[in-house]
Amino acid sequence: MRRLRIGVLASGGGTNLQAIIDACERGDIDGDVVVVISNIPEAFALERAKKHRIDAFAFPHKGVTREDHEKDVVSCLDQHQVDLVVLAGYLRMLTPVMISKYAGRMMNTHPALLPSFGGEGMHGLNVHQAVIDYGCKVSGCTIHFVTLDVDGGQIILQKAVPVQENDTADTLQERILKEEHKLLPRAIQLFAQGKLKIEGRRCHVLET
Repeated sequence: MRRLRIGVLASGGGTNLQAIIDACERGDIDGDVVVVISNIPEAFALERAKKHRIDAFAFPHKGVTREDHEKDVVSCLDQHQVDLVVLAGYLRMLTPVMISKYAGRMMNTHPALLPSFGGEGMHGLNVHQAVIDYGCKVSGCTIHFVTLDVDGGQIILQKAVPVQENDTADTLQERILKEEHKLLPRAIQLFAQGKLKIEGRRCHVLET
């Protein structure tokens, strides 16, 4: 059986990328990360990729239109014959150039329980601070498919994480990230096994 070819887009440190690479190397994912792309040339995610001998590319977004930037990214993904695109802390609002091409084949991880605390500006510590400020007792993480509706794609998996009384945005982020590192590889493996079926708003996880 052909192994899944995964392309990962990341803008920062790449801890979720590392979780995916580790899962592939352990055999928990029937696939391999074949390329890592960032819009930030200094992103540590690129160094993580190189350490594992994975092709790594930076396509700076400043000074170019979103569409032209995405055409470069798509071309790179195509050259690597990617089956699945994973957004792992990729801080760019995508256009139809990418979203339409990879419909049903691009997933994102979000550090909250969607549809709460999603949308433009809701990323990183901003999300966790918003959760705390609202007084939520539970937060968590969501793995979902990417659609034109920002953070509105079909939900694949979710994991709830309690919000503690003394939590700061940093401490809540740390605990949720640990769950993301487990949940994202699991979602990718379900895709690799052909166990995800999209029907309208819902993504069904098929049992064997």
